[in-house]
Amino acid sequence: MSKYRVSNSYKAVLIGGSAGSFQGVTRILSTVPKDFSLPIIMCLHRLKHVRHGFEEALSIKSAKPVTEPHDKESIKKGRVYLAPSNYHLAVELGNTFSLSTEGAINNSRPAIDVTLDTASYTYREKVIGILLSGANKDGAMGMKKIKDRGGLTIVQDPQECMIDTMPTAAMSLTTIDYILGIDQIIEFLLELDQQYR
Repeated sequence: MSKYRVSNSYKAVLIGGSAGSFQGVTRILSTVPKDFSLPIIMCLHRLKHVRHGFEEALSIKSAKPVTEPHDKESIKKGRVYLAPSNYHLAVELGNTFSLSTEGAINNSRPAIDVTLDTASYTYREKVIGILLSGANKDGAMGMKKIKDRGGLTIVQDPQECMIDTMPTAAMSLTTIDYILGIDQIIEFLLELDQQYR
């Protein structure tokens, strides 16, 4: 019997993070199987003037290639996507991405809230949101939108975070389904993957 609420009805896994999240993200990416069933869509705060290197650094650690999607690109199962530097990344009806250079939200572009909100609108109850360590409140409203639309919400345990502002803000805004350490998040994702085998 699984200790988590996992099923084979989900369409995507979303991961948001900022300061202090890189180590957790690389541990997750290095552990999920190369043939992990769902798309993983990541929105991580990054320096807008540094265009290259981040995607490559994640790919080195990852069991799966990490790519920055193009505007209107179709979202495919089993891929890992990273929001490009200095662009908001939205998930559109029709299972495609869109990129925009609209103003910063929560002082961030890409903003985690944009990715989580649009993905929850597109996938409704069939999306999983994971929010990791970070120094501002970006992502909290997006996690509330996921919860309000029936999706599953996970935050990194604030006691484990390098900076706990981001998960704590989400916890204060909505009821989070699971508060987990990185090892438990990995365990959850592995159990989830088994549902698709």
